[in-house]
Amino acid sequence: MIVVMKVGSPEAEIQRINQEMINWGLTPEKIIGQHKVVIGLVGETANLDPLQIQEVSPWIEQVLRVEKPYKRASRQFRHGEASGIIVNTPDGEVTFGENYPLVVIAGPCSVENEEMIVETAQRVKAAGAKFLRGGAYKPRTSPYAFQGHGESALELLATAREVSGLGIITEVMDAADLDKIAEVADVVQVGARNMQNFSLLKKVGAQPKPVLLKRGISATIEEWLMAAEYVLASGNSNVILCERGIRSFDRQYTRNTLDLSVIPVLRQLTHLPIMIDPSHGTGLSEFVPSMSMAAIAAGCDSLMIEVHPNPAKALSDGPQSLTPERFDRLMQELAVIGKAVGRWEQAVAIA
Repeated sequence: MIVVMKVGSPEAEIQRINQEMINWGLTPEKIIGQHKVVIGLVGETANLDPLQIQEVSPWIEQVLRVEKPYKRASRQFRHGEASGIIVNTPDGEVTFGENYPLVVIAGPCSVENEEMIVETAQRVKAAGAKFLRGGAYKPRTSPYAFQGHGESALELLATAREVSGLGIITEVMDAADLDKIAEVADVVQVGARNMQNFSLLKKVGAQPKPVLLKRGISATIEEWLMAAEYVLASGNSNVILCERGIRSFDRQYTRNTLDLSVIPVLRQLTHLPIMIDPSHGTGLSEFVPSMSMAAIAAGCDSLMIEVHPNPAKALSDGPQSLTPERFDRLMQELAVIGKAVGRWEQAVAIA
């Protein structure tokens, strides 16, 4: 349920209502919107009469039920308003959300060595990216494939962060590594293979860093949102959803099927920011530019693009990685679309 307060409701009255709801065995969550304050009520609300709650205070405008199984992730939970998720980076605050400029994340699939990761960070920063992506721990289909350098790669990401000023996004695979990853990462990523690792979702939900939740390779939209609900229910309200392609029957021409229709669907269902990963979504670098432009036109809030100084020698996912030179050109191309839809912060200056 959500309790919508009238404009100008006194803070003391909101606190009194919160305490009353706690006395009823519910967990109230205060949500400050652009014009009104909403109180989300979590708990056993099925048998509660909305009119009974409305009588608690004359400052309550209305009481509504949230019908979706994903309560906190539902757009209704925020009374129709979109979330803006603020991430602190060395260069300042960056906000992900529907009402903010597009955020671009770029970098290699895996952190290979210091020279490579620092060079890539500097190049993507110059082109206009706000975050560096790079895997320290890599989930791979084959046990014989490169699994990442682990903790030593985190140290290299920290170096790249210091040199470039970019925020860092990297994946957690094991809850045992979460604390050391969170020391370096500005956003903690849960990968597609772990989307329904519910114990891990609870752990990342209990720590304060924003969480990037990738869609599972065969997950429905509702399963994805329910996975986000695990993080939200564990206390972390800062979740970014990332579409990275789903498995379909045709795998001859693309690695996955990039579901861009998910953008308008999610926009109706949830208040959470929407990111698109066209690199994993297609698996081939030549398709990444067109899918990136299409994603912006469809209304995404962020893009994650793989960039490597020498894709032919990449230890993982080289075929889907752009060279820094191609990424430079792509950012100029994206600026045209971004400006047209009012989502571009400024013109990109290429060094």
